[in-house]
Amino acid sequence: MTPIRPQRLKKLLHRLMDIYSPSGKEEEILNFLQGLLKRAGLPVVAQSVDDSRYNLVVVPPDTDIRLFLIGHVDTVFAYDLEHFGFEEHGDLIVGLGAADMKGGCAAMIEAFMALWKSGCTSLPVALALVVGEEEEGDGTKKLVKDFHCPWALIGEPTDLRPCLSHHGYLEAEITTTGKRMHASLANRTLNPIESMLRLLLKLSQHIESQWPQMVFNIRELSSSQAGFAVPERCNAWLDIHIPPKSPLEAITMEIEEILANERRENPDFNGVLRFTTIHGGYELPEKGQVVDTLKSVFRTHSLPWEPRSFPSHSDANLLWAAGMKPILLGCGQLEKAHSPDEAVSFNQVLLAAQLYFDVMRAFCA
Repeated sequence: MTPIRPQRLKKLLHRLMDIYSPSGKEEEILNFLQGLLKRAGLPVVAQSVDDSRYNLVVVPPDTDIRLFLIGHVDTVFAYDLEHFGFEEHGDLIVGLGAADMKGGCAAMIEAFMALWKSGCTSLPVALALVVGEEEEGDGTKKLVKDFHCPWALIGEPTDLRPCLSHHGYLEAEITTTGKRMHASLANRTLNPIESMLRLLLKLSQHIESQWPQMVFNIRELSSSQAGFAVPERCNAWLDIHIPPKSPLEAITMEIEEILANERRENPDFNGVLRFTTIHGGYELPEKGQVVDTLKSVFRTHSLPWEPRSFPSHSDANLLWAAGMKPILLGCGQLEKAHSPDEAVSFNQVLLAAQLYFDVMRAFCA
């Protein structure tokens, strides 16, 4: 009989989702979780990230940690501050963070507490609940400075399909500038917004034709508030998700060359490109202790073993760069994350908790 307790798990998920914890404002949920873990008798420590925020790390004493279970407790900012919390509609749990990733965090915590209470207190597995994933990843950046182990299992929403590979990610800022003047004189100068729109169209067309597997997202587009005037500046922020093993260096150079061509073709063009984040993707082979354990657990639960690539940016990029081998496996669908109708199946949250429990128990053998 499994020691996973469904009602305790649902109560925990309910509480987590009712605490508003966007990136940078995780203090309340951290206080709640720290108290919960301490009352459960787990050896939890607070790893400082900044003056008011910290990661919660559970490391069993006197063990050689071989696997980290990692979840982030922050969410994006609420689409509707009046209706962001836990709602239950049959099997469906609706609300901010249901899929990304308070469902995964609740499942990991329940699995760890259940195994600990069963007497397995010297397991070579640690639990990390980190902050800041949705913004700068500062929680994971701090985590890898003080802790290291060969493997990590991350509870991002993968619909319980294992992701042994991960897309790379580029974040870019483009700024175009011009001369501010009265709106009626606009045709006498190059409007920075028009310059930006032409440039973004060329970038989009190039990526679509040369790199069709990449995802190009114009996340933000804004200009200086000029009133009835030509603005002097326009800014764009871009997200570019790149399949594993794609040549990041070549892709960044091609994007830079498009800007260089624009300058050559139009002497009045004044634009600057800055890559603020460059993270490479990766692809793990289907071997090793954690992979073999996961395969065995999937067979036990009659689940198909169908590894795929995680198509978004996540803390796994930072863990990979720090020398860990991250596998993503969590409840919920990425398509539901960051959306007004974010939701997760509670039965899938429950199954995730059981899978995490079985993986950790195998490490105790």
